[in-house]
Amino acid sequence: MTNQTIVKEKKTSAAISIFSNLILIIIKVAAGILSGSISILSEALHSFADLSASCLAYFSVSKSSKPADDDHPFGHGKYEDLAGFIEAILIILTALYILFVACEKIIVKGGEYEIQTTIGISIMLLSVIVNWAVSTYLHKVAIKTDSIALKTDAEHLRADIYSSLGIIAGLFAVKITGLSILDPIIAIFVAAIIFRTGIKLTKQSSNNLLDGSLPNEDKNTIDEVIREFEAHGVVGTKQIRTSKSGSKRLIQMTILLPSGMTLIEAHNICDKIETKIKEKLKNCDIMIHAEPFCICSKCNK
Repeated sequence: MTNQTIVKEKKTSAAISIFSNLILIIIKVAAGILSGSISILSEALHSFADLSASCLAYFSVSKSSKPADDDHPFGHGKYEDLAGFIEAILIILTALYILFVACEKIIVKGGEYEIQTTIGISIMLLSVIVNWAVSTYLHKVAIKTDSIALKTDAEHLRADIYSSLGIIAGLFAVKITGLSILDPIIAIFVAAIIFRTGIKLTKQSSNNLLDGSLPNEDKNTIDEVIREFEAHGVVGTKQIRTSKSGSKRLIQMTILLPSGMTLIEAHNICDKIETKIKEKLKNCDIMIHAEPFCICSKCNK
């Protein structure tokens, strides 16, 4: 898959997410007003945060696809990480606002107000179906292209599914028992789910922004490749540094080679190691520095 194809697929998936969220916002706001349900209005707000996240995802994949230049010698991948972080903060703020409104309904109104449950249940079922389809598609593209922005968007929509199911259950309970206080209680439950998702995504995106190292799984893969070349003269490694910029893995390492090895031999080994790592991890920017290692009795180092 070419880089141009990857960028096109990223943009398409982000655009689909924007369109679906826009439609769901209109439907949920209408349903929330007609039904009088605070939990549905909270979901409309959640969808608005989803829309903001989708717009950020579209912007970030457009910017991150640009090649390196004088101002950004390591590329523009951090745009995706920044977008993922902002999206995660939006998720957390949405959760806190929903919590505030739901508590206000319970404290000020005692949880007693009229709710048209049938309208609410129908709209939320539609929301579940749409979000399941879009989030599944986004997640598939995110895995294929290793996009943190799209992955965050997909997780955002998946949180929306769980919260929507919770709201449906709550509205059924209100319909059966007639206890409208269950509506803001469910809204609080929704806020808890959204908040948990936001915290998780904040940690992931901030790790990339702060140049945190690659996951242990990736680092183990790098170590395995190095060990494969011990038979070709690689004595060991002196230093391995890893980080991530958007979907690109950044790897810098210093390997130890026999001091009697020629420059051409050392260069060929470095090229082979780089090729092998790229085959296993994909989308890598690798810099390998070779240092001489003397094994004679005089040097003993």
